Amino acid sequence: MNVEKILAISGKPGLFELKIQTRSGFVAESLLDGKKITVGMKSNVSLLSEISMYTHSEEKPLVEILRAIAVKENEGPAISHKEDNAKLIEYFSQIVPDYDEDRVYPSDIKKVLNWYNMLQAKGMVSKEEPKVENAESVKEQVVEEVKAKKETVEKPKAKAKK
Repeated sequence: MNVEKILAISGKPGLFELKIQTRSGFVAESLLDGKKITVGMKSNVSLLSEISMYTHSEEKPLVEILRAIAVKENEGPAISHKEDNAKLIEYFSQIVPDYDEDRVYPSDIKKVLNWYNMLQAKGMVSKEEPKVENAESVKEQVVEEVKAKKETVEKPKAKAKK
């Protein structure tokens, strides 16, 4: 399962695949409808490979949870995220038995199951070990590009004030 370029964008439904870098941000393609959108540097964006969930012992990476669902469902679809909270909690406790019930809310479980089903529909889930070995370098590259863009935008503004 390769989720290095899969993004969750705050305020936008669904998941997106990072396509290219632009002058003012980047272009992402929706996994829901295939539409491409431009995302500015001010948007709150999370790489799925960087997201973790709380357990009683440690934080568990989301890719491991998605893989556990794929193993349980034999790479098929999981239960709907629209089920009632009791069913969702029971199902999730089978996937991650030691998750922290105080810090992982039913809304978080719904989001994970919704994301899993989106990725599964696109054929992007796998029972294989997650591949995130260079996720840190991808993240660093995006951060560096964003910083560089912000500096070039802020410098002309500073000169204009003088």
